[in-house]
Amino acid sequence: MKHFGLCCPAETGHLHTMIPLGRELQRRGHRVSYFGLPDARPKMEAAGLRFVEVGGDRLPPAASAALLAQLGQTQGIPAVLLTLRWFYRVAETFLAAAPAILQQENVTALVVDQLAPEGGTVAEHLGLPFATVCSALPIDPDPDVPPVFLPWPYRPSWRSRLAHRLVGAIGSPLGRPLYALRARYRRQWGLPPEVSYNSPRLILCQEPPALEFPRQGWPAHFHFTGPYHQPGDRPPSLSPWAKLDGRPLVYASLGTLQNRLGSVFAQIAVACAPLPVQLVISLGGSPVSLPPLPGAPIVVTYAPQLELLDRAIAVVTHGGLNTVLECLTRGLPMVVLPITNDQPGVAARVAHAGAGISLPATQLRVPALQAALSQVLTDPHYRHQAQRLQQDIQAAGGLLRAVDLLEQHL
Repeated sequence: MKHFGLCCPAETGHLHTMIPLGRELQRRGHRVSYFGLPDARPKMEAAGLRFVEVGGDRLPPAASAALLAQLGQTQGIPAVLLTLRWFYRVAETFLAAAPAILQQENVTALVVDQLAPEGGTVAEHLGLPFATVCSALPIDPDPDVPPVFLPWPYRPSWRSRLAHRLVGAIGSPLGRPLYALRARYRRQWGLPPEVSYNSPRLILCQEPPALEFPRQGWPAHFHFTGPYHQPGDRPPSLSPWAKLDGRPLVYASLGTLQNRLGSVFAQIAVACAPLPVQLVISLGGSPVSLPPLPGAPIVVTYAPQLELLDRAIAVVTHGGLNTVLECLTRGLPMVVLPITNDQPGVAARVAHAGAGISLPATQLRVPALQAALSQVLTDPHYRHQAQRLQQDIQAAGGLLRAVDLLEQHL
């Protein structure tokens, strides 16, 4: 049996990807430890996984709380820049502190989030095999595919490829500080220059193949497995089940990061009020205080999302990949309101697959949102396409296939 180390950002969306992998590895008899900031300790320990702190002296929970408060009210490119600056600080801390801790813990393999590639550099330094897990969209550049932070549709034309290359050239400086940081440590540790931040052994992606844009050139060790979430992976949440009155349920959430946009929640409520549905809004743990909303929706600070999705007929979401995959696992059509990071790319893929409608949150207007909601609720095409993706997810293998691959390749 191996000692698997899990490395991922301490934010909820990434932890919800990594925790099921860790629990299944542990169920199969392996030793599993999560290495990271103290913010992740409560969720890891609640899931029954061992937590080992890395960098808490440099980045205490108060630093993360300040970032989350700022991110909760930020949209678009400013939110991307803020996220990248935070990732730099986390990477700098991990590169400095993790090697000694991993050696001391006798870790034999690492499972590394795609957005924490410093974990792969540390693995190479220690001579450990590692796998990359895409908890968000795969971010490898491809001229045939729009960059993931843009809501552009897929168009296989030379004009589109040229536009993708131009945007990539303009945006590439954003990632240079992180690349330079890893390059400095690689030189210090006598490692060759970084060819790819992904594992050369195994890359796991939570998407079902049919959700991704048409694309050539996936490496042989890249696997679309479908999502990993499982009932019981998350601590129970209080929710006013008694307030559900039997009307068709629409669930709305903006995730756990950009979730302090009270005006967006208000627009969702106004759009739903005249429709024959009952709206449940989850604030994703945000402390935002909403005034009384039209239609008297149920508003909860943190919802038992999987259980609510089991009852819903449609979802309004920010386009976080985890939430989208949880909807598609149940064949639910969506209205996607992307805010930042890879959410525009996720929304574009949902629209391309025909499983929902994308409306950027930065340009949201109530009439357009109400029309989109009415369309996904009444046009069977959207539910049919969501159910097609549901079948694709069921065929992809999910958590058990992903852990089979981890055991085979590491």
